[in-house]
Amino acid sequence: MYRPFDKFRPEGRLISVIGSGGKTTFLRWLSERLSGTVILTTSTHIRPFPEIPLVNASPENREQVLSELRDALARSRVVCLGNPEPSGKLAGPSPVIPFEALLDEADHVLVEADGAKGLPLKAHRPWEPVIPGCSDLTVCLVGASGIGKPVSEACHCPDLFAFLAGITPDRIVRPEHIAAVLNRENPADCYLVNQVDTLPDPEEAVRLCGLINKDAFPCSLAP
Repeated sequence: MYRPFDKFRPEGRLISVIGSGGKTTFLRWLSERLSGTVILTTSTHIRPFPEIPLVNASPENREQVLSELRDALARSRVVCLGNPEPSGKLAGPSPVIPFEALLDEADHVLVEADGAKGLPLKAHRPWEPVIPGCSDLTVCLVGASGIGKPVSEACHCPDLFAFLAGITPDRIVRPEHIAAVLNRENPADCYLVNQVDTLPDPEEAVRLCGLINKDAFPCSLAP
């Protein structure tokens, strides 16, 4: 039910994924369904993918990184490229390798370009998201599981979210509040309202999609 590719058809070679409520899951899901080779990486931070080979982007020698990346892509159709940090997350390959250069190495480059601290909803601060200039498409994930919860519990940057929605942080999040934030921010080319399976009434996600000013699709990435 509500699989993204029922109607959603991403176009472009470099796709940036932002927002909240399932970015990492969506990146893995999309990488499995695109044809050709795929590089998973980030312009901010990303969690490693345990089942996907990781190429370390930390060496200062760009040619060494590219050589290791080519070797990895020769063995695996999908690879992850990032710089391991003490937190366990990966930082992006830039400036060692600019994103434009990665397009010479693989058919598709998928970039996690945002962070939400694991929460289903968020508001973007002035320096967010960090979308590469060569990005062909920006997809924003929205966590439907935030509907029905207080702003203070469901949202990254709750005060900003509440301000943009015209409510207070103790208010319960409704679809119209989420749409108000997204329409004011206008951060993406299209939207996936994920986690429909968590809602008592999936039509809440459908209604949210109808309130967003751009193409929006209800979906569930749950197995």
